[in-house]
Amino acid sequence: MSETSKFDTTNILVVGTGGQGVMTATEILAEAAIALGHDVKKTEVAGMAQRGGVVSSHLRFGAKVLSPQISPGSADVLLGFEAAEAMRWRHMLRPDGLVLMNTGRLVPPVVELGLYAYPDDPVAEMHAVGTHVVPFDASAIARQLGDIRLGNTVMLGAIADHLPFPAEVLERCILARFASKKAEIVELNRRAFAAGRAAADAAEKAEAGTA
Repeated sequence: MSETSKFDTTNILVVGTGGQGVMTATEILAEAAIALGHDVKKTEVAGMAQRGGVVSSHLRFGAKVLSPQISPGSADVLLGFEAAEAMRWRHMLRPDGLVLMNTGRLVPPVVELGLYAYPDDPVAEMHAVGTHVVPFDASAIARQLGDIRLGNTVMLGAIADHLPFPAEVLERCILARFASKKAEIVELNRRAFAAGRAAADAAEKAEAGTA
């Protein structure tokens, strides 16, 4: 269970590009929090989401939440579906916050348009400013499982052990979305969730070993 559980409100910022499932991931996280009786507020900002534009989604839950907006410097967890986007939003983290970063490279349009230079090494640059970042290649894991769209479930698996409630609650909410699908789809998502948890755990242990 994450240290975020000691706070009255948990603040999670999910970022990435259109088509990666940022908004769906936030919805599922919200469903899990609601299932446990939390007051939940969320908001999304999408720039040409269907065309790969940048997407950010704020999620706040706790006993009583008045606003869906996360203030800069107060996010407990930054779930970065894309490395450059995770780096671009790191100012939103509280000083001891956590970044869970997919290192699979997917260049956002802001880079292609010349509005933002893609970092040579996002992980190293975040380490350089003292950010607690856990990097792993969720895209590669999804491809190994046979479908890049599973990256969404991999990322949810990665955050599962950094929430103020059991990972099984989140897993049930994910699998419930596929209850009417073929059994193999449910099983693939179960495996993707487990793989995300394992990848984040291994990456965190590796980061601790090099600290």
